[in-house]
Amino acid sequence: MAICFLLHIFLLLLLTPTNANLEGDALYALRRAVNDPDNVLQSWDPTLVDPDTWFHLTRDSENRVTRLDLGNAKMSGILVPELGKLERLQYLELYMNNLVGSIPAEIGSLKSLVSLDLYHNNLTGTIPPSISKLSNLRFLRLNGNRLTGRVPRELTKLANLKIIDVSNNDLCGYIPISGAFSKFTEDSFKNNPRLEGPELMGFVRYDAGGCN
Repeated sequence: MAICFLLHIFLLLLLTPTNANLEGDALYALRRAVNDPDNVLQSWDPTLVDPDTWFHLTRDSENRVTRLDLGNAKMSGILVPELGKLERLQYLELYMNNLVGSIPAEIGSLKSLVSLDLYHNNLTGTIPPSISKLSNLRFLRLNGNRLTGRVPRELTKLANLKIIDVSNNDLCGYIPISGAFSKFTEDSFKNNPRLEGPELMGFVRYDAGGCN
């Protein structure tokens, strides 16, 4: 009976993915989704059980990924929802590339995230309201993309936010000014041709142009 029990536990351990494997799978999903002309991701070898030798990553004492540094890497392609599996990620640096497509809602699962830097890409779609779940977020820079729709009012709940920059997009509606947004100037929102001035007294106003 004891042998059968131990065998059962052993099989469970074999079949249960480790955090390292989950994170490795998530990172390799990103590698498959992008074009990498300078081979900056060449070290991301999926055959390694524990990808602790992969470059452009920072890990904590438990070997969990805390930082992803791929700014200005000349990459093109899309962001993948698997990024949401990097549970201890604090810095997501993918600025100044040629990324396209939408920002995955799964980014809202990165509860440890301090800095989200996706500026100067070609991202489209809306700003995910799920970003409002990132209570530790201090820096949100999405400027220089082609994002559309409203600035989600849910983001005003981000009490720790120090910097927000959504300038140079195609956002519309009105600038929320309640909560954390009350300290930001209009420079954070400039060069959005369809984005109007602040909401009056924090109330929602709907534009006749049908912002979506």
